Amino acid sequence: MMNSYPKLLLLMMLSTTLAHAQEKISFEISFVEPQAHYVEVKMEIMGNSGDQIDLKMPVWAPGSYLIREFPKNVEGFMAKGDGETLAFSKINKNTWRIHRNKSKKIEVHYRVYAFELSVRTSFVDATHAFLSPTGIFMYVDNMISHPAEITILPYSSWEKISTGLQTMAGKKNVFYAPNFDVLFDSPIEVGNQDIFSFIAEGVEHEVVMVGGGNYNSARLKEDIAKIVREETKIFGENPNKRYVFIVHNQSSGGGGLEHLNSTVLGASREAYNKENGYLNFLGLVSHEYFHLWNVKRLRPENLGPFNYDAENYTSDLWIAEGFTAYYDNLVLLRAGFLDEDAYLRVLAGDITTVENRPGNLIQSLSESSFDAWIKQYRPNENSLNTTVTYYSKGALIGMLLDLSILHATKGRSGLDAVMKAMYEQYYLKEDRGYTRSEFIKMAEKIAGVSLQDIFRYVDVAQPIDYNQYLLYAGLELIDVKKDTEKAFLGLKTVNQGGRIVISSVFRGHGAWNGGLNVDDEIIAVNGDRLGTIDDLDRIIEAAKPNDQLTILISRDGILQQLSVTLTKNDTKSYFIMPLENASPAQIAVRKAWLSL
Repeated sequence: MMNSYPKLLLLMMLSTTLAHAQEKISFEISFVEPQAHYVEVKMEIMGNSGDQIDLKMPVWAPGSYLIREFPKNVEGFMAKGDGETLAFSKINKNTWRIHRNKSKKIEVHYRVYAFELSVRTSFVDATHAFLSPTGIFMYVDNMISHPAEITILPYSSWEKISTGLQTMAGKKNVFYAPNFDVLFDSPIEVGNQDIFSFIAEGVEHEVVMVGGGNYNSARLKEDIAKIVREETKIFGENPNKRYVFIVHNQSSGGGGLEHLNSTVLGASREAYNKENGYLNFLGLVSHEYFHLWNVKRLRPENLGPFNYDAENYTSDLWIAEGFTAYYDNLVLLRAGFLDEDAYLRVLAGDITTVENRPGNLIQSLSESSFDAWIKQYRPNENSLNTTVTYYSKGALIGMLLDLSILHATKGRSGLDAVMKAMYEQYYLKEDRGYTRSEFIKMAEKIAGVSLQDIFRYVDVAQPIDYNQYLLYAGLELIDVKKDTEKAFLGLKTVNQGGRIVISSVFRGHGAWNGGLNVDDEIIAVNGDRLGTIDDLDRIIEAAKPNDQLTILISRDGILQQLSVTLTKNDTKSYFIMPLENASPAQIAVRKAWLSL
């Protein structure tokens, strides 16, 4: 028995290998009516057995935590087996069950309507096609790990295809995905995009510019390379041989989505020659490129392998996204795009934004992360009162940790060392997601002290003592509005065709307490008709806390008069100032933190 077992195992392995060799999944993508925003998909499945086969389409895109129901855009589904039409039925919102009738080869055809240009959705028109794979490609149920070939047939005069997928030698416009996780993580741009390349840290980087713009490619190559070098330095290696930036330049664009060896960025085409516009773009590059390590490889345990049918919950996006948001500006400082003063102004602005949001003291960071699926991407008029974003507040937790570790180690180690150690342990060595307790344990190991005073801010929504940590670097956070006694109505308004309409109401202030609502039109205050928003601002500016106003509004066409008592304006405006008497130890921490 002992001698025959290896032979039996070998035969079983050989049989399995042969079975997989006979199985094949391939796609052909074409564009018959791009002006009408359609993608034509042909899928071929060879060698699969069984009486039926289930094809599924993902309902969300990893990195963007919202169920987007991509199957809603599918039409004209049909299947053939060995040349004969096969019966099928749709058994749920994203699953098509094909009755294969013993067919060895199944050919599936369907169309996808694509007319939502964002970093996470597909868009096709007469000029180009952007394919966000989770909304284009179906997969065979329980065969996520199967490889696939993808043939792209560009429309008419389109000549270029840009993607992080591998090309197949000797086959024009044919790409290879070792599994569907990789396919779903590899966006595709087809058209006549401008492409330029550079080498940084031994990696070929391809920048794909769609939609024109006033960018300077030579400057971008040099500046993006600086970001690549600084971020690679943190983790000690760059895991790719090739990386692709797909940039959609629009009249007013923004946002980004990370992928395994690529990213999709939204940008404003005429903002590259403006200082703030250019810095904002580099910040976006810095953020999404940092995800190459943090999220795509170093990840919370529930973020992969993915369930493409439903939500994938985690309470730790404040690490995955928040720490990335911390590093995006810090890397700009290290790369020389910001000086110390500019960086501290940006940091103070981030603190101001978080602290002026009433939801900061309502929703905890872990809740913000877990509920991203229903709140982060679906904000409403009351979100500022009930939620905090794991991006901005998570970034501030990253700052507190960095300063604490630098202080504890006398500037020898900071958050960089934690991120690198986590990457080496849980990606390179164990190739799995980490738990929060494992992250905390690693951070405290490197710090050599307990960091529970910081991690307590994750699960409980409570005020943060920023100065406790900024003091480690000889810095002080100051609120310039602290001693002001100005009145506050507690709302935001917008101009809608000459009408002053309420867009937000702040919890706990006069408008909230007095019953003013979002969408109310403010017509008059204390009997004086308002002409513009400036008129309202002047009235509040001249008033004092506890003054009472009589406000005439129109709510759904019905006039109402409300009495509102003004409160003290407790909104904050921070800046960070170096201490004049900072000690050598504090200055050493500051220099280590800001790479001075």
